[in-house]
Amino acid sequence: MKCKLYILMSGFLLTLNASVSYANFSKVGTSAAQFLKIGVGARAMGMGESFVALANDATTMYWNPAGMINVDQITLALNHSNWFADISHDYAGFILPFSENGRLGFSAIALNTSEQEVTTVENPDGAGLYYDVSDLAVGMSYARALTDRFAFGMTVKYIQQNAYNESAKTVAMDVGTYLKTGFHGLAIAMCMSNYGGTLQLDGLDLITITDGNDAIDGNYRTDARLKTEPYPLPLNFRVGIAMDIIGGYAEHPLIASEMNRLTFALDGSHPNDNLERINMGLEYGWKETLFLRGGYKINYDVEKWAFGGGLQFPVGKQTFRVDYALVDFADLGKVSRLSLELIF
Repeated sequence: MKCKLYILMSGFLLTLNASVSYANFSKVGTSAAQFLKIGVGARAMGMGESFVALANDATTMYWNPAGMINVDQITLALNHSNWFADISHDYAGFILPFSENGRLGFSAIALNTSEQEVTTVENPDGAGLYYDVSDLAVGMSYARALTDRFAFGMTVKYIQQNAYNESAKTVAMDVGTYLKTGFHGLAIAMCMSNYGGTLQLDGLDLITITDGNDAIDGNYRTDARLKTEPYPLPLNFRVGIAMDIIGGYAEHPLIASEMNRLTFALDGSHPNDNLERINMGLEYGWKETLFLRGGYKINYDVEKWAFGGGLQFPVGKQTFRVDYALVDFADLGKVSRLSLELIF
């Protein structure tokens, strides 16, 4: 068993390394709904987005819906961050365990800009009109444990983008699996995200007036509609491993400890519009009350390091957790993430 797992992990790492080394071009700008690529949850972000195999809180519906099987109680999570240029990014997730082997979840992601004044060539300082841009994804998730070690999950979501008077909408799905190997708590997981239709903008501003024949004066000008091209969604395939190096809940922990837990996670991702990437992170927990996290990202343009921490404490019969993460985007600055989670 140990030999097989060693070969599997070694092959996984070699495959990721080869993919990153030999992929010499990207396809940036070839997919729509880029807000779907912004990760959610301060805990995951503090670990450098290495969360597909660790997924065990109410943000798991974004990272891997199969991970919902690790959530045993009704859980609500809220996440907020101030993105660049006064853009706000928010997430809400709710998981309901309805049976021993089944989980149902609901989630929403929203990206919004503040109101901006419309400018034109004639009115470069403002035309007295205002617009905003907003993105929304609402999903329903289901996960089921097929055995005591293997779980399957999926999310069906409605996606909409709005820009002034134009909008585009479609439906997509995420599919994930989660495997507990039994080897010192090692977990292996995968998730395919945003598999579905295309987005094509349509709206009032695409209606115009045209002359059917410019060579003849006095023609009646008829209505016409400008056509926009459809763009695919940012399809992404993730594979990851996670393991408690110290402590944890494994039946046979690698290093036993009742007060301390140190978890390592490693993800590899293959997006349809960029180069392959690797994410790795660590989470230290003291008495499952105080948490410190760190992460590193490979093959990103500006993102490298991430840091975070958290605190979990009881509130009556419920458990409340607050997490914070700081992600460094080099010259673009740093982005703070704040997450709140209530476990009933």
